[in-house]
Amino acid sequence: MDTTAIQQAAITLASRRLAGQQGPLLAAAQAPATLQDALAIQQAVSALLGNSAGGWKCGMPSDGRLVLAPIYASTISHGDTCHAWVRDGVVRVESELAFVFAEGLPPRAGAYSRDEILAAVSSVHLALELIDSRFDAEPKPPFLQALADGLVNQGLHLGPALPLAAALAAAAMPLRVQQGERDELLDGVHPAGDPLAPLLWLAGYLQQQGQGILPGQAVITGSYAGVIHLQPGEPAALGFGELGQLLVCCQPR
Repeated sequence: MDTTAIQQAAITLASRRLAGQQGPLLAAAQAPATLQDALAIQQAVSALLGNSAGGWKCGMPSDGRLVLAPIYASTISHGDTCHAWVRDGVVRVESELAFVFAEGLPPRAGAYSRDEILAAVSSVHLALELIDSRFDAEPKPPFLQALADGLVNQGLHLGPALPLAAALAAAAMPLRVQQGERDELLDGVHPAGDPLAPLLWLAGYLQQQGQGILPGQAVITGSYAGVIHLQPGEPAALGFGELGQLLVCCQPR
């Protein structure tokens, strides 16, 4: 893709993100054909928004796919309230663990070791990824267009902190969703089988690109139970097995 096509695609996606709108797939001339195209559109969207990356969502690469997208600082919340776009009367979230880096991992010539990355993690939190797409529900966007759009991320809500050792052992856990009369138990399994593995991959990938994890950034590494629908404006409690409970009320943006 040339720079004009990348910019046009980014304008479309950035405009929809700001307005909370969804729309059709990118026109053929603007659609990414390679991973590099999709990541270039991601970067152009970030530049247009003027919104720094407060974190990353990532997963293990597979079948020629990269699971990588910025989480914008202005969309990261704490406490008992988060704000999200409402679709079909619900807010969509995914249960995650978030690794937070107070001092970051600056770019350097050599790769960081596992021990160095763990030493740089300042805290781990129960978290909810806020889910939304800038595309209409149908047809389902091709992976490269979804990647260009940030892989359905619209934000991140950070809950209580937990011990690092407990987070590293959390390959699976029961999840409990309580809201109003709803009381649902879900089988939670990390998609990589190891919540740390995608973080190690991300740190290495960013280093290869001459980047790093910046001070204060949070990294989520995979959903334990897929998309969960919450009712906006109604308090909810999400239990993460023995790791703790996240209390939140999602308010419409």
